Amino acid sequence: MHRGMHLDRERCVHAVQSKDARFDGWFFTAVLTTRIYCRPSCPVVPPKPENMTFYPSAAACQQAGFRACKRCRPDTSPGSPEWNQRADLVARAMRLIADGVVDREGVPGLAARLGYSTRQVERQLLAELGAGPLALARAQRARTARLLIETTPLPMAEIAFAAGFSSIRTFNDTVREVFALSPSDLRSRAPRSGTGTGTPGALTLRLPFRAPLEPSNLFGHLAATAVPGVEEWRDGAYRRTLRLPYGHGIVALAPRPDHIACRLTLSDLRDLTVAISRCRRMLDLDADPVAVDDRLRADPLLAPLVDKAPGRRVPRTVDEAEFAVRAVLGQQVSTAAARTHAARLVTAHGKPLDDPEGGLTHLFPSPEALAGVDPGTLAMPRTRRTTFTTLVSRLAAGTLHLGVEADWAESRARLLELPGFGPWTVDVIAMRALGDPDAFLPTDLGVRRAAAELGLPSTPAALTARAASWRPWRAYAVQYLWATDTHPINHLPA
Repeated sequence: MHRGMHLDRERCVHAVQSKDARFDGWFFTAVLTTRIYCRPSCPVVPPKPENMTFYPSAAACQQAGFRACKRCRPDTSPGSPEWNQRADLVARAMRLIADGVVDREGVPGLAARLGYSTRQVERQLLAELGAGPLALARAQRARTARLLIETTPLPMAEIAFAAGFSSIRTFNDTVREVFALSPSDLRSRAPRSGTGTGTPGALTLRLPFRAPLEPSNLFGHLAATAVPGVEEWRDGAYRRTLRLPYGHGIVALAPRPDHIACRLTLSDLRDLTVAISRCRRMLDLDADPVAVDDRLRADPLLAPLVDKAPGRRVPRTVDEAEFAVRAVLGQQVSTAAARTHAARLVTAHGKPLDDPEGGLTHLFPSPEALAGVDPGTLAMPRTRRTTFTTLVSRLAAGTLHLGVEADWAESRARLLELPGFGPWTVDVIAMRALGDPDAFLPTDLGVRRAAAELGLPSTPAALTARAASWRPWRAYAVQYLWATDTHPINHLPA
């Protein structure tokens, strides 16, 4: 699979005729006779090849006048893996659009965050995706509206504004145009089970992913490193608090065979799209596990690890600044000690909140709150206090960017300039906060121990040379290497 796959007509036709779900989200099939667009795995009888045309995005299909299929619901397919494995302008723009920036700040705000002109951003998105930022954001609003219509009893007026529409009329017109049904008809056709529950603001959702997905290291890592008050494992689900643009939220995420069960409680429903996007990013749900595993399986020493538990994901984060702070707190200490340090910061400087369904108590402190911490109150060596205070001051001042708009190479360079930031800290932030799928940790003790046991080179330089064949998926190779250990990060909690 590769960029511009929708241009490879023969391959797309074959994927549609074989109903291959691996290609869902990579491209969309528009049927010229019915004016409907589908995901490649649509269960209906495939149209004749001469009646198929292919688009790189749902927004491009909608802009060309096609309506979403009511059977396969292409708007609910996993997102394209492209945006999580690239750091160019288009990928960064797509991550920002998914994070709701166009709805909150408009196209000029999107361009300003990327450091390009509005015209340049629009031109590149149109060239690669067949749609500009407004059309892409509109398609996302339509997806959010459908989700709220089908899973909540909210009045349509509230749904319209929660989904990001500027008026009820625009909401009604968009839903009819995209889904060929009115909002009321969409609600009447929706299944009644699994909808919102009694807790105010709570939503129960299904987050799709590309199979296979191995949940042990993904949820095990999040649970084993959970900061008390901010994260917890409860009743078979990872729960955590979320700081969001309009308010805050609490999410519970639990692995299921064919989806991730997601329960969201939001103080402001306008944050729904952002919350879903950040949870998908944290769980790496838009990854292409087949492409990753095929590359790693080509190494005979990694192949048994991949075959034993294919589909490992990289556990990431919902808050890049938070993760960077926690990476510093975890330098040269145990997982338990890092959690203790973080919990003290949360209690002293985090924003309190209520959690009727569990034991969460705070939002993790923002960089602005941490910038005011007295270094003398930090129970860590003086050099690490300097590392901590420098990091949070740069984050608070906006001179260091680690969000979805970040340029990976530039962020790495800026991190390396900070006192106390060596290759391990920078690469673990690149892996889990920036989302670089090729970040590698050759000096990590767990990686070196696994390498020695497998017969791989154990010195950092030699291991890095051997790992060249694993590119661009070295971050996933790290997950397979870590999994050879009995550490709690590799296992679902009992």
